[in-house]
Amino acid sequence: MNNLLPAGITAVPGIRVGHATDLEGLTGCTVVLCEKGAVGGVDQRGGAPGTRETDLLRPMHLVEKVHAVLLAGGSAFGLAAADGVVRYLEERGVGFDARVAKVPIVPAAILFDLDLGDPGTRPDAAMGYAACEAADDGPVMEGNVGVGTGATAGKILGIGRAMKSGLGTAAFNLGGGLVVGALVAANPLGDIVDPETGEVLAGVRRPRADRPGGTLEVMRSLLGKAILRFASSTVIGVVATNARLTKEEANKVAQMAQDGIARAVRPAHTLFDGDTLFALSTGNKRADVNLVGAYAAEAVAMAIARAARAAEGVGGLPAWRD
Repeated sequence: MNNLLPAGITAVPGIRVGHATDLEGLTGCTVVLCEKGAVGGVDQRGGAPGTRETDLLRPMHLVEKVHAVLLAGGSAFGLAAADGVVRYLEERGVGFDARVAKVPIVPAAILFDLDLGDPGTRPDAAMGYAACEAADDGPVMEGNVGVGTGATAGKILGIGRAMKSGLGTAAFNLGGGLVVGALVAANPLGDIVDPETGEVLAGVRRPRADRPGGTLEVMRSLLGKAILRFASSTVIGVVATNARLTKEEANKVAQMAQDGIARAVRPAHTLFDGDTLFALSTGNKRADVNLVGAYAAEAVAMAIARAARAAEGVGGLPAWRD
């Protein structure tokens, strides 16, 4: 698409992105900073989420603006990295004015990467703070970086038959200065496919199979049996725009953006996935919420495909580029 912007989500004015990466433990975190405040929304699907401060983003709740979103590995342990983001923002006087203090609003979501690398190594407050220090508005690094460091795809037969995935981003210039972008860590139970061609980019590696992928076929072959004794996966991310959105509209954009996961992951939103997408509105461009939501879904689908293409094989797992 010729209206793609190379920088990714940081093409949206007011957005900065930073990573903290542990290549030995194979985990990390990524922060999306919007210190001036952005109207926020959220949509969570799938049966295994791990989140923080998501209720604040829903309609009928007091707070409208957030100051950062944290995406982290480490399963529930990784939510601790949000404390470092809060500290970073508090030191700079950024937060919701509660009269006696300014309280930074930092929603967060995590993915499960404990089965790749060292399960005792998880993102913590120091890593969250370091991600903030590394944040800038330049082109976003993709692949095995930040929250994407330990991301994998195609885990229906266990981690040993999965493939490496990672972090991806995409953004669209819709004309008149309107920008819609997405940043996604792709760690699904299912296969990642190219949303335009259907090519499997990362998925289950079946024994004696020539090509990766086929989670749906494996699930069907297990009819009447327990699919997995234990699995935890998820796709987590942020969509952002400089369109002027109300809180209700931001939630609608987050909801529509989930269609991007369904286009690029087969199957999506399973009981073992905790798929969570945040939406941020940083500007005052006038735009129809349906247009913004439609392109948010396109950006999410493209970001997921880019996450698979940018990943490098580690921990004994191959990647698409291998």
